[in-house]
Amino acid sequence: MQTGKLILIPTPIGNLEDITLRGLRMLKEVDAILAEDTRQTGKLLNHYQISKPLWSYHAHNEHKQVAHLIEELQSGKQLALVSDAGTPAISDPGFLLVRECLKAGVAVECLPGATAFVPALVKSGLPSDAFTFLGFLPEKKGRQTAFKQISLLEQTMIFYESPHRLLKTLTQMAEYLGSDRQASVSRELTKIYEETVNGPIHELITYYTTHPIKGEFVLVVEGKK
Repeated sequence: MQTGKLILIPTPIGNLEDITLRGLRMLKEVDAILAEDTRQTGKLLNHYQISKPLWSYHAHNEHKQVAHLIEELQSGKQLALVSDAGTPAISDPGFLLVRECLKAGVAVECLPGATAFVPALVKSGLPSDAFTFLGFLPEKKGRQTAFKQISLLEQTMIFYESPHRLLKTLTQMAEYLGSDRQASVSRELTKIYEETVNGPIHELITYYTTHPIKGEFVLVVEGKK
C-alpha cells in the first residue's frame, strides 16, 4: 500500500510575499490542507489562486483528529499542515500529529520558511550564537516558577506575548531578571507598522506605558551575565 506524506508548510507572518516558491508549489500539489483557521488560510490561498480542500486542524480538535488523519495518510494521501502564521508546531498545533506520524511510519517533511522569532532575534542585537526559545509563558499556574527558572539562564531568551499581557510580563521580568537587563520588543513583523524597540527592561516599560500596545509581540531578553 502506498503511504502518503505529511508536509509542514510555513506561511507568512504578515507580508503575503514571504512564502517560498516551493511552499506555493506544494500547496498546489497536496490532496488537502490542514489549517488552524480555514478562513485565514483561505485568504492566502485566494491571493495565490490556489484551490484545495481545507480541513480544520487546531488546538481544540487535534487529539480527536489525529487517528483519522493517520488513516488518510496511510491510504496514500499527501496532506499539508499550515498554521495561521509562521511554521507549524512552533507555539502552534503540529507536534502531536508529527509525533504520531513518526510512530505510524508516515513520512514527514518540513519546508523552511517564515517564523517570527528569527528576525526578532537578529534585530535585537543580542547574542544569537546560543539562545533559548520559550514561546508563551504560563498565564497563571506555574508563571512565578517559570520566571525564577529563566532568571538563571545565560543564553539569550525569546518569548511570544499577547498585547494585553505585554506590560505585565515586562514588569515581572524587571522584578525577577533585573530592570537593567537588556531586551528587545518587536511587533507586527513584516507588516506596515513593524516596530522594534531595544533597551533595558525599565525603558521598555516606560515606552509601552505611553505608546499603544497593538499587534503580535516577540520579546528577546539578554541572558544572565
